[in-house]
Amino acid sequence: MAVLTEGSYAGEALISEANGTQSRDEITIASGHSLTANTVLGKVTASGKYVAYTVGASDGSQTAVAVLFDAVDATSADKVGVAFTRNSEMAAKSLAYGATVTTQGHKDTAIASLKLVGIIVR
Repeated sequence: MAVLTEGSYAGEALISEANGTQSRDEITIASGHSLTANTVLGKVTASGKYVAYTVGASDGSQTAVAVLFDAVDATSADKVGVAFTRNSEMAAKSLAYGATVTTQGHKDTAIASLKLVGIIVR
């Protein structure tokens, strides 16, 4: 029997959020990035665009500030997406991280940063 592997589903990491759409914002994913649902995001200070949280960066993306709701393929151009940016709880096991997140310490740093903007990881 073949083994099937499921990807991330839109909003899968969400445990709870504020009423209505208070926890979500429309954001722009920077060109050159293809991100899966539930990816932890950093915001590039100069452009205001989002990319995967990046360990060791110095452009703002080294600070986790949001969690992407659904997959966004911005490989060839900037694309609009939706992210949880505040007032929400996320399931740690369902979060996705970029390639620079290679240790539990990196994840712990991202989780601590998310807490500062009101995103609690359980």
